[in-house]
Amino acid sequence: MALYPVILCGGSGTRLWPLSRTLLPKQFLSLASTRSMFQDTAARLAALPEAKAPVVVSHMEHRFLAREQLREAGLEPSLHLLEPVGRNTAPAIAAAALCLSRKDPEAMLLVAPSDHVIREPKAFADAVQRAATLAARGRLVTFGVVPTHPATGYGYILPGEAESAVSEAFAIDSFVEKPVEAKAREYMAHGAYWNSGMFLFRASRYLEELRRFRPDIAQAVNLAVDEAAPDLDFVRLDPQAFSGCPSQSVDYAVMERTEDAAVVAARFEWNDVGSWRSLWTLGEKDAAGNSQLGDVILEDASGCYVRAESRLVAALGVENLVIVETGDAVLVAHKDKAEDVKGVVEQLKARDRPEQASHDRVYRPWGYYESIDAGAAYQVKRLMLKKGARISLQRHRRRAEHWVVVAGKARVTRGDEQVVLGPNQSTFIPLGTIHRLENVGEEPLFVVEVQSGDYLGEDDIERFDDDYKRA
Repeated sequence: MALYPVILCGGSGTRLWPLSRTLLPKQFLSLASTRSMFQDTAARLAALPEAKAPVVVSHMEHRFLAREQLREAGLEPSLHLLEPVGRNTAPAIAAAALCLSRKDPEAMLLVAPSDHVIREPKAFADAVQRAATLAARGRLVTFGVVPTHPATGYGYILPGEAESAVSEAFAIDSFVEKPVEAKAREYMAHGAYWNSGMFLFRASRYLEELRRFRPDIAQAVNLAVDEAAPDLDFVRLDPQAFSGCPSQSVDYAVMERTEDAAVVAARFEWNDVGSWRSLWTLGEKDAAGNSQLGDVILEDASGCYVRAESRLVAALGVENLVIVETGDAVLVAHKDKAEDVKGVVEQLKARDRPEQASHDRVYRPWGYYESIDAGAAYQVKRLMLKKGARISLQRHRRRAEHWVVVAGKARVTRGDEQVVLGPNQSTFIPLGTIHRLENVGEEPLFVVEVQSGDYLGEDDIERFDDDYKRA
């Protein structure tokens, strides 16, 4: 049976604000290594024996970001499904299972979140091999991480009768929610495992059990796949059908109900990077237990996680704090409150603050732009266009733009004319003029853009032609 890794990229990572944001969530950040967690996950799965090219399930907003990161890692997905809205893991897995089962009736799915850290690839591969043996016999298998301490931030799996054919594999007695510490110690004493959120099963078996227990989810996903539309190298699930699908996790929809659930013991270092405290646990520490990254000075500090992204951060006489600085926000929290950061994000959303959604640097399929300065009727941005990339042919109804090339070679379309510009050359785009910017050089193109007008929002874009088929 062919093994198809399925990478789920739908999380928003609000508990890792201000680094993780709606347009750049934690799975696409370099938090635990020099690569993003998504890239590390894809590489780890690609290294498994006989694994096929991965299937990626992501939100439409992140499609170009995910594809660019795969390209940087030297990987190409066999299928990239786009969700119009998040509907939790049961529908996402069902969409991948349905597509793969139509292609390969014997397809085996190895489902993995894109934002977990696993640092022992051999032990991981061993657990996958044991799980595959059970899945080939029709079992729906999850990976139970052997706990190292009575964690209260994870769900637990209580094992039942041992599986005779596979070592350290058991039927599942029950799933239990995140416990208080005393209960967690009790679970550990009885041999319980942390619920990793990773699964391995035949696509056909998962769909069979989903139709049995949640026929409404199965029917909605079936329609979303039947009405799916190709979009460049992606497949868009039908927005109306998928938006109407109930939202539920695979644990609740299938794993807690099926009689064929099994768990294999996973004896590798694992972390779901669910909070700043998790990152403190993963990071290297000094003699006082501080984990620090960036331009940081600590004096008489202990047990802290301090991260500076754009400027110097100094902390004196503090302990057990999380301090995270980005270009536009600073978080200071006690480590014991690290799980509550999502409450701050909810306040930002309620106040319609842009800091909940994006950084000063916003990534686009052609590159990125950075906000430099802004006032009542003007805004200054720095644009970077990758080699060969160009923005859409567009116009604005309420703003004019002045472009100054800082580095590289640009071709500018302005109305009926085209002009090629080099460093220190500029052009003006009057309000309402159809225009386009293109990198025609061999290096990245950097342009300073000065906008002026009575409205400077990103939604004031009317596109006439777009290489990336955005609306």
